[in-house]
Amino acid sequence: MARSLLKTSPNPVKTKLLHQIGLSLYNTSHGFHEEEVKKKLEQFPGGSVDLQKENNGIGILTLNNPSKMNAFSGVMMLQLLEKVIELENWTEGKGLIVRGAKNTFSSGSDLNAVKALGTPEDGVAVCMFMQNTLTRFMRLPLISVALVQGWALGGGAEVTTACDFRLMTSESEIRFVHKEMGIIPSWGGATRLVEIIGSRQALKVLSGALKLDSKKALHIGMVEDILQSSDETECLKEAQEWLQQFTTGPPEVIRALKKSVASCKELCLEEALQSERDLLGTVWGGPANLEAVARKGKFHK
Repeated sequence: MARSLLKTSPNPVKTKLLHQIGLSLYNTSHGFHEEEVKKKLEQFPGGSVDLQKENNGIGILTLNNPSKMNAFSGVMMLQLLEKVIELENWTEGKGLIVRGAKNTFSSGSDLNAVKALGTPEDGVAVCMFMQNTLTRFMRLPLISVALVQGWALGGGAEVTTACDFRLMTSESEIRFVHKEMGIIPSWGGATRLVEIIGSRQALKVLSGALKLDSKKALHIGMVEDILQSSDETECLKEAQEWLQQFTTGPPEVIRALKKSVASCKELCLEEALQSERDLLGTVWGGPANLEAVARKGKFHK
């Protein structure tokens, strides 16, 4: 029954939501020309964005530019989009950890690129590019967690808000230093921060009045937990164990759950309910559902 309803439903929200992976916020109708922006960004090399996909369905995305505290070069911005596209097509994926190399998360944008792209037009173009990328990241059907070691500054702080959860080591700090640079967040960080901690706390954080060390971040709900270890290898292991509590089960079910929750952020109530219905049609009567019913596992712990 559910599958027949899915096929005959006239509402366009199914197409809008179930196929939203890969869609961007901006295109040429908004004055955004992606290829032109890419040509500008590729002029600023340095560092890399690395992706490791584990057999358990958990990926590890590493911001790797340690000589500059993992600041995003132009090439790293391009590579981040490439990795997001790769993750969009990883059908066995269930979870993702985002971290920085060498015990630092990220210090934001590489100042060489910032100085060279100094006009308002350049700033807005890069803003649209990174908002596109991080929105696609947020819509990934993977449960994501930012592993914050050391500093997460500026754009690095914004990246943490694109994840579903955040974990910090005890000595780490998240700082939105945009005001000190004479700007405001431009990668979607302010919008997402308000959703995470509310408008009053977000004003305190963005203005610099509230500095988020691990204890304060935990207190206001910015992060889920403070990890016991600060060692790079050990805290990654802790983060993997923490994330696995959410990713146990078949990929198609975990991915449908994430899509359902993600759609609620962008849709009105009626559309969100219709999206939930359509997503149900992709798993009801599927292998995981039939197996669970056969073993009468509905209330089994």
